[in-house]
Amino acid sequence: MGDTEKPSVLVVMGVSGTGKSTVAGLLAGRLGWELAEGDDLHPPANVAKMASGHPLTDEDRWPWLDKVAAWIKDRVSAGKTGVITCSALKRRYRDRLRGPGVMFVHLAGAKELIAARMAARLDHFMPPGLLDSQFEALEPIESDENAVVLTLVADKTPQDEADEIIRRLGLWAADRGSPSAHGGSGAVGVDQT
Repeated sequence: MGDTEKPSVLVVMGVSGTGKSTVAGLLAGRLGWELAEGDDLHPPANVAKMASGHPLTDEDRWPWLDKVAAWIKDRVSAGKTGVITCSALKRRYRDRLRGPGVMFVHLAGAKELIAARMAARLDHFMPPGLLDSQFEALEPIESDENAVVLTLVADKTPQDEADEIIRRLGLWAADRGSPSAHGGSGAVGVDQT
């Protein structure tokens, strides 16, 4: 995707506890795009397995990733926009999801910061004990992937993070009728800052 071509679907990715759902909700609201929570597409057996403290295998993930990919393809083929959350930890998972118009937004951060965020959550099926397995599975974004990486820091709010993503991607915020509050457009591609 070139610098002038804007994405039509954002896949907000990263390990559990990075704030994918919160940031995706803010992005969808500000852009006026449809929102889907990738975790809602997990079969009940996957949710039960994670809730009991067992990491998923690739065999567990493929049917779920196929559902996420179908949601993405439906949006793109219909000419619609959307934001979906999906951990997409491994390159082969992202390869299953990518296509024209798809941009990955990787929320990345230090394990200590993310562990603290996870400990503060009250209503999620993913126990903090699985964070180590998520970091072990995480494969960094490569230069040929259509992605932007946002490094999380403790003094930034999810609103700040959403603003930064909108700015970097040069998207228009629907609630403002103009580019994001910071203005301007960022280059679309891998940003490791």
